[in-house]
Amino acid sequence: MLMICKVVYAHRTTPRPGWSAGQFLDVGGRAEGFFLFSLLKSFKNWGWGIHVEVRVEAVDAGHRAVIFDWFRGVQDIVVGEGTHFLIPWVQKSIIFDCHSRPRNVPVITGSKDLQNVNIILRILFQPVNSQLPGIFTSIGEDYDERVLPSITTEILKSVVAHFDAGELITQRELVSRQVSDDLIEQAATFGLILDDVSLTHLTFGKEFTKAVEAKLVAQQEAERARFVVEKAEQQKKEAIISAEGFSKAAELIANSLATGGDGLIELRKLEAAEDMAYQLSRSRNITYLPAGQSVLLQLPQ
Repeated sequence: MLMICKVVYAHRTTPRPGWSAGQFLDVGGRAEGFFLFSLLKSFKNWGWGIHVEVRVEAVDAGHRAVIFDWFRGVQDIVVGEGTHFLIPWVQKSIIFDCHSRPRNVPVITGSKDLQNVNIILRILFQPVNSQLPGIFTSIGEDYDERVLPSITTEILKSVVAHFDAGELITQRELVSRQVSDDLIEQAATFGLILDDVSLTHLTFGKEFTKAVEAKLVAQQEAERARFVVEKAEQQKKEAIISAEGFSKAAELIANSLATGGDGLIELRKLEAAEDMAYQLSRSRNITYLPAGQSVLLQLPQ
C-alpha cells in the first residue's frame, strides 16, 4: 500500500511576531504516522489552521515502486510492498510489475546453408528489483518492448548462423541451450533475469520444404528400386543353385549307372510298382487284383 499524505498549506489564524496572517508553509515528508500526527498537534497548539489531503495508491504483491523527485530526480531507493509516505506535488511513484512474465519473440533468420528459418522464442523474464531505478532512468517503463526483441534477434541470428538446416532439427537441444546461455548473459547487462528460454516454433521456407519433400520422395523411389534389384538378384541366385543341384543329381545318377549297371533302374522300377500297388489297394474302385506279373486287369479282346 503506497500512502501519500499531503499538507497543502498551513497558516496562523492569529498573527505572531515574525509571521503574517495567510503566510504559507508547505509541510510534508516521508515519515511514520506518529511523526505526522505529532506535527499536526504542534500546529494546532500554535494556533495554525491545517488543510490535509491524503491519496492512497496500492502496490500489490509482486510489484515495486520507483520514486521520482522533481528536485533530486529518480531516487535510488526501491519502494516495496506496504505503506509509505511521499512529499505531495514533489514526489511521484512509478509502479513496476516484478512477476515472471512470458513473451514470444518471432525472428526470421538464415542458417549456415543460407536457408530462411522462422523461429519463435518464448522468454520468461523479470527485472532485477535493485536495478529498477537504473532501468527506469536509462530504458523506461516499457523496458521489455525496447530490450527483449533487439537482443533476442541478435543472439538468434548469431547462433543459428553456425548450424545448417538439418542440424537445426537434429541438434535442436544444443541450439536451444546455446541461445539460452547467450541470451541470459546479454539480458543481465540490462538488469533483466530470464527464468526460462525455449524454442517453441521452428520452420523453414516454402522452397526448402518442397525440396525436402521431393528429396524424401526420391529416396523412397530409390529404396523401392533397390529392393526390386535385390529381389531379382536373389531369384537369380536361387535359379543358379537349383540348376546346380539338378546337374549334380544327374551327374550322380550317371555315375551310379556307370558303376552299378541296370540294377539301379530295376530297383527304381520295383519301388515304383510297389508304390503303385499300395495306392491301388487303398482305392475303393479296385475290388480285385489278379495274380501275375502284370498289374493290369485281363480284359477280353
